[in-house]
Amino acid sequence: MLDAVLRTIWTVITLPFRLVIWLVEMLGRLTGLVLGFVLMVVGMALMAGPFIILGVPLFIIGLLLTLRSLG
Repeated sequence: MLDAVLRTIWTVITLPFRLVIWLVEMLGRLTGLVLGFVLMVVGMALMAGPFIILGVPLFIIGLLLTLRSLG
């Protein structure tokens, strides 16, 4: 019984810290997702023109960043 009470108190005390950590993690994932998507779009735009040598690596980096942010 004492163990359950202490566990509940610990959960209530650490809840704000866990929420802030979760929020920072979600903002980091969202930033990575947006940046990866932008890099993919810019890479595709460069591949459509004469800068295919820059477009392919940029697209691949954006794709990897997006996939990492989702996973």
